[in-house]
Amino acid sequence: MIVKLLFFSSVIKTALNCYQCFIDVDDSLRLCWGHVLSEYNIRNVDSCFNTLDRIFNNESKVIEAGKVGRGYDVMLKSILMAEIMPIVEEFDQQKNDDTVYEFRLQAAANNFIAEASRLPRASGCFPPCGFQVQGAVYNCVTCQYDSCEFPLDCPVKEITVKENNRTQMWCKVPFVLPTDAEIVWRFATERTMLMDRFEEVTVGVDPLYFISSARPEHSGTYQCEIFFQEHSLIRIYYYLTVVPMAQIGHAELQDVFEQALLPGGQFPPLSHTVPFTLWLPSPALVTTCLTAILLFVFLTLTFYRLSIDVVRSHVTGN
Repeated sequence: MIVKLLFFSSVIKTALNCYQCFIDVDDSLRLCWGHVLSEYNIRNVDSCFNTLDRIFNNESKVIEAGKVGRGYDVMLKSILMAEIMPIVEEFDQQKNDDTVYEFRLQAAANNFIAEASRLPRASGCFPPCGFQVQGAVYNCVTCQYDSCEFPLDCPVKEITVKENNRTQMWCKVPFVLPTDAEIVWRFATERTMLMDRFEEVTVGVDPLYFISSARPEHSGTYQCEIFFQEHSLIRIYYYLTVVPMAQIGHAELQDVFEQALLPGGQFPPLSHTVPFTLWLPSPALVTTCLTAILLFVFLTLTFYRLSIDVVRSHVTGN
């Protein structure tokens, strides 16, 4: 058997292919036993293997047809054997001219391409992260599936929201997930991707994490991890920044003051190309302005009362 394998490898000069992935060495030797060079009328097994090499190994259409989705390599083998094995049985220990081999093997390859191309294709790989089982493609050059070699951890996505506003994070992926996948949400108060920094928040199947009213203590890193049969498929990260109301009000008030200090105390004119929109201050800005006005009125009344008392004291003294 080893001698046969070495012989088979020596005559097939290129890499593996769909033919070698699925057809046994003994069957290939039986197929090529009676190959006759018509020009010289002599039997030549090497020439037969060169024909196989040209029709199956070096034909890109054969290799492309073999790029099926996970689990369909079994059907790929059945299609090829259905084309090759009848020829093996017919040609075993029988002499046939090279022209007959050429015609029969080329027809077998064409039929294989047509049938294999109808099998489901893999969904492909979706970067940049995740263990994508369904994205694996069968490779006739290596006789195995090419996996999507991406890391489990996805890059961190930034989210900024104002205090008391709602926000949401989705645990969605562009590739197909198993129907019974499990979703785990975790939270860390710092910006991190280290697993030991996170605390588990929820476990289930809900891909949505929703915060109805964001507060400063909600700021931090959120991690969504998807499992299938206790195996991690992907980890998605969000870093949430909650801007406090006081900071928002201060920034808006500062902006108003800066615009009021423009030459002539005028606000910048609206562009003719930009439609007019009514500016509505935020509740925080309204509260700040009202507080400032009330404080101003209180100080004015206090100063006025003190002035009256001083005048009265002066008149009484005279």
